[in-house]
Amino acid sequence: MRRIAWILPAAAALVCGCGAGSPAPQAAGQSPSSVPVSHRSEPAVPRASPTASAASVKPAPGEPAPGNNAASARAQPDAAGGGPELFRPTGTGILRGKVVAVDPGHNGGNFAAASVIGKLIWNGRETETCDTTGAETDGGSTEAQFNWNVALYLTAELRAEGATVALTRTSNTGVGPCVTERAAIGNEVHANAAISIHADGGPPGGRGFAILEPVADRTNDAIIGPSVILGADLQAAFASGTGEPFSSYDGTDGIRPRNDLAGINLSIVPKVFIECANMRNAADAALVTSPRWQATAARAIAAGLTAFLTRAGS
Repeated sequence: MRRIAWILPAAAALVCGCGAGSPAPQAAGQSPSSVPVSHRSEPAVPRASPTASAASVKPAPGEPAPGNNAASARAQPDAAGGGPELFRPTGTGILRGKVVAVDPGHNGGNFAAASVIGKLIWNGRETETCDTTGAETDGGSTEAQFNWNVALYLTAELRAEGATVALTRTSNTGVGPCVTERAAIGNEVHANAAISIHADGGPPGGRGFAILEPVADRTNDAIIGPSVILGADLQAAFASGTGEPFSSYDGTDGIRPRNDLAGINLSIVPKVFIECANMRNAADAALVTSPRWQATAARAIAAGLTAFLTRAGS
């Protein structure tokens, strides 16, 4: 990662509750059925604030019937501009009635939009750039694509268990959204939990995953406690579900408080980031480029979110 952008239109092929060997997410430009939270991430198109609520989610043509946890990727019409979108449940399960904001960090179009993603925003403590391009492996595989693939697998897992999912972007060909807007999406839909998916670009000799947790900054004061619990649930689930070690260079035992990220500084719903692996490390690079491991990572994240969301009072 080494940092993050906004908005939600419908995305690429939603992969279901995939097990090992599940089909990889389809090419960018296809997406799960949804209702727009509204926006366009291309710089030339005016952007609107996210306005849809969980209650406004409606079924879309071609969507699997409730209870059908399809085992294959399904192409759905892409939301205009690849911006934010709400996706209704595809099944009735343990997460019925819950809303989860899933933020695939960065975006595939960021590489060609330096002037857009380089603009400065206020993150609650200081200025930072709207977004960045993200990390990549030595072989050229991008973090934006990894984040996107894992987000699609995760979205399918959560929907199959009854959750409504708000995706902050719904293609991997757009620009942004800005990190401030990504936070606003989770806030706007009153998410019960929010997760920002990343992979790090750390030292080649280091590997492992880290959960980035918020630090109190007035705006987010009320969600610090719940976010710490969410982080602990994700830490345990990701370690056991993937076998990935805690980061050897970032944080302690897989946990790192951060006060410089708009995505958690400006959140008013429980939220953390996850750096799933280090893309600059050869062993981790082999994992993040594997569709099988991407699906495994998504299932582990889903397990951590489920543990948090099914706690009493969540």
